[in-house]
Amino acid sequence: MISLADLTTDEEAVILNVKAQGELKERLASFGLRKGSVVKVKVLSITKSTLEVKIGTGMIALRFEEAKKIEVERI
Repeated sequence: MISLADLTTDEEAVILNVKAQGELKERLASFGLRKGSVVKVKVLSITKSTLEVKIGTGMIALRFEEAKKIEVERI
């Protein structure tokens, strides 16, 4: 398994599992980050501390620690 944090710019993937708990899991789900969703990495910060992800028609920024909790499969 790879995590969302393992993807590079312009890679697409489908979410297999969100390993977060509680409020974080709810927050990620409110952004549309749930099993079966397709995401595309748009921007990685130079320091690899954050990444910008496209999901549907929206864009969200995630910390790498949050992205590591999202298991994906490249498509």
